[in-house]
Amino acid sequence: MTPEQYVQDKAAASGSSFYYAFLFLPKPRRAAITAFYAFCREVDDVVDEVTDPGVASTKLAWWRQEVMQAFEGRPQHPAMRALMPHAGEFGLEPRQLLAVIDGCQVDLEQTRFLDFPALERYCHLVAGVVGEVAARIFGQTQPQTTAYAHKLGLAFQLTNIIRDVGEDAMRGRIYIPVSELQRFDVKAHEITRRQYSDRFAALMKFQADRAHALYDEALSLLPAADQRSQKPGLMMASIYRTLLREIEDENFQVLQQRISLPPLRKFWLAWKVQALGRF
Repeated sequence: MTPEQYVQDKAAASGSSFYYAFLFLPKPRRAAITAFYAFCREVDDVVDEVTDPGVASTKLAWWRQEVMQAFEGRPQHPAMRALMPHAGEFGLEPRQLLAVIDGCQVDLEQTRFLDFPALERYCHLVAGVVGEVAARIFGQTQPQTTAYAHKLGLAFQLTNIIRDVGEDAMRGRIYIPVSELQRFDVKAHEITRRQYSDRFAALMKFQADRAHALYDEALSLLPAADQRSQKPGLMMASIYRTLLREIEDENFQVLQQRISLPPLRKFWLAWKVQALGRF
């Protein structure tokens, strides 16, 4: 199997909303973003699939070494071998990939966040930097587009957190800030035991309102000159925001189930952005 086929299979198997946005890209950009996404999945899987924290930390250390060797011209892993031919063209830097690994390291070392600024710092590593890299690959020409990408990445990650509250609790993680749990009088054990309440629904509505505000802020930051090139990000925004609205319509029943959009609907939402240039 070639590195290119490996990353393609990794991206397709994930079923992620990101995959649908990649379909409309020109081949070189699609190859680059698919390889980068595969790298992100690889390091994220270390945290989600390796049960021994010590082993997981060792694996992340290996990935840090792999990133540095890859940028020195010696990639070993198929994801890095697929990514590196595009690194120079799209301005990828080791610090960006290392930041993603640092975010996964945070997952190994803490399962709670005291307040929103602490959560925001984590989200910057695992989502904001990902948005930054993606914006470059998509064809960014304006410096302000980086701020848009960071903000949109934060909105995506908060949407993920809302969607995955129940699943994350099963792993012993609660990403909702402790200060906000206290504000809405929701106890951590209620979430880990999947105990739904009106208080929990109010807490989640607060999270959703903040995510919507971040989507609006991100879109306001996107320069007109880059709106066409950043269509894949707008496709993802359409899919993720539609998902968020679905969760709201279900009154945040996310403790016992994982609310998702069917593949055909994701493709339709992506196609509409491709055809109309907006959502």
